[in-house]
Amino acid sequence: MNKMTVEQVDVGSKQVVVRVDFNVPVHNGQVTNDKRIRAALPTIEYLVTRGARVVLISHLGRPKGRRRPEMSLEPCAGVLEEMLGRPVVFAADCVGQQAEDAAGSLADGEVALMENLRFHEGETKNDPDFASRLARLGRIYVNDAFGTAHRAHASTVGICNYIRPCVAGFLMKKELEYLGKVVREAEHPFVAIIGGAKISGKIDVMANLLEKVDRLLIGGAMAFTFFKARGLAVGRSLVEEEKVDLAAGLLETWKEKIVLPVDCVVTDRLDTRSRSIGTISTVGVDAIGPEQIGIDIGPDTIAVFSGIIKDARTVVWNGPMGVFEIDAAARGTVSLARILAEATSRGALTVIGGGDSAAAAEKAGVDHLLSHVSTGGGASLALLEGKRLPAVEALSERGN
Repeated sequence: MNKMTVEQVDVGSKQVVVRVDFNVPVHNGQVTNDKRIRAALPTIEYLVTRGARVVLISHLGRPKGRRRPEMSLEPCAGVLEEMLGRPVVFAADCVGQQAEDAAGSLADGEVALMENLRFHEGETKNDPDFASRLARLGRIYVNDAFGTAHRAHASTVGICNYIRPCVAGFLMKKELEYLGKVVREAEHPFVAIIGGAKISGKIDVMANLLEKVDRLLIGGAMAFTFFKARGLAVGRSLVEEEKVDLAAGLLETWKEKIVLPVDCVVTDRLDTRSRSIGTISTVGVDAIGPEQIGIDIGPDTIAVFSGIIKDARTVVWNGPMGVFEIDAAARGTVSLARILAEATSRGALTVIGGGDSAAAAEKAGVDHLLSHVSTGGGASLALLEGKRLPAVEALSERGN
């Protein structure tokens, strides 16, 4: 990464605007999962201990330019106070006199959190006027919000036209280093695991990774589109009919690399909203009944995947192997997370590409045993697709 990082700038007694990702779940005014706030702590604490006047900006949810109290960032200020062990000033807006006064009143080592960026339409539109108003909050800009790095918004890209230097925080640096290793310099054998519901959302990832990996393991509902492409009956399992030909083409071109499940867990009834299922059983992929719905990979598939991962030196995983929110359909996903933890202990580089995969690793209790669990599902997917991230491109180059 040829971009400047927070360690390369003198932040003492300076107002530093830090774009963090505090897009956390809030229920009845309480933060129910503080993982993203905790992920930003290394950068915030680094700045505080060096006497910076830290001005935090973030979004939460999708208020679409309207002020919605249930999407206020104020609960995050209380959580951050407890983590830091020091007061956090909360400003009721992110631009304007109130925000500028809150930022300007900070002493060395003090912290302020501004209200939700997306209460203003200018944020997602990357409006130059809104970006310039954000820039009035500080003299140095730090981007530590990897989860939004694939978005060209005012707080991630536009603001860099009005503040210099613009540097990466520790979380951003870590994400780029680990995902960069996977994309550019993976040690072989290199195994990728792709799951989830649809091929359409991950076709670019698969296309890019198939050029690099030794094996691509496919699970989740998307596997049934591949089964149909092979002429197998899939019952009432989820299939993207318009992607069957695409799946057939991938299987033909990359038949030496693509590994599909050999068995699956099926049920006769599935309601994802109520998280309820009917009778479950395990069948071979060539024995799915007309009324059955595939909900997870089976034990034989887990064994096959485990055998491949056992010899890997690099593993990247994005997407669950089944409907992991339901315990009866989570065995494949949880088992895979534990298999990756074992691979890590043997010296493999294991990277989880955010989103549901990260949640699955946490559910399995092994997230801390993996090499890296990304905080940004969309941003990690974009990198795995081989795309450049607008927010990273906007940062200052080293030596400039």
